[in-house]
Amino acid sequence: MSYLILGLFIFLGAHSVRIVADDWRTRTRARIGALPWKVLYSVVSLLGFVLIVWGFGLVRQQPVQLWSPPVALRHLASLLTLLSFVLWVAAYVPGNIIKERIHHPMVVGVKVWALAHLLANGNLGHVILFGSFLVWAIVDFISARRRDRALGTRYAGGTAGATGITVALGVAAWIGFALWLHGLLIGVRPLG
Repeated sequence: MSYLILGLFIFLGAHSVRIVADDWRTRTRARIGALPWKVLYSVVSLLGFVLIVWGFGLVRQQPVQLWSPPVALRHLASLLTLLSFVLWVAAYVPGNIIKERIHHPMVVGVKVWALAHLLANGNLGHVILFGSFLVWAIVDFISARRRDRALGTRYAGGTAGATGITVALGVAAWIGFALWLHGLLIGVRPLG
C-alpha cells in the first residue's frame, strides 16, 4: 500500500503545482526554461506513475474488500468510461463544442473515469487509487475554472464536424481499450 500512496503523492503532487503554487511554477519555469521544466515535470510524473502501477499491482494481490458492488454498477461504469474517453479526446481535437462548453474536458474525463471505477470496485486499493484521482480532479477543475475567470480566458467556438470527429475517436478508443487493452494491461475485461 505504501508504494501506491507514495506514487499517488508524487504523481498527483506534480499535477497539482498549478493548483497550490502557480506563481512559483511560473517563476521557476521562466528561470530554468520551458524545456527543462517539461523534462523535470515528465520525470517526476513518470516516477509517480511507475510507483502507482507497481503499488496497485501489489495491493491487488491481497485485496481488502469493503463492499461488493452490484452488477448494474459495472454496466454504469462502462457507460461512464465511454463518456470519459470522449472527454479525453475532446481535450485534443481542435474546434469541438465539448471543449468550448466544458473548457477542461481532460480533467472532467478524469473525474468521470475515477467515479466509474469507484462504482464498479469495492476494495480498499481501488478506493485509494480512484478516490485520490477523483478528489484531485474536482479540486483541479475548480482551480482551472477560477484561473480562467481571473485571466478572462475565452474558448474558441466549436463546430459540429469537429465534435463528430471527437465523439467518433473517443468511442473507437473506448472500444479498443474496453475489448482488448484493459484486459491486456490491467488483467480485467470489463466487457466480458
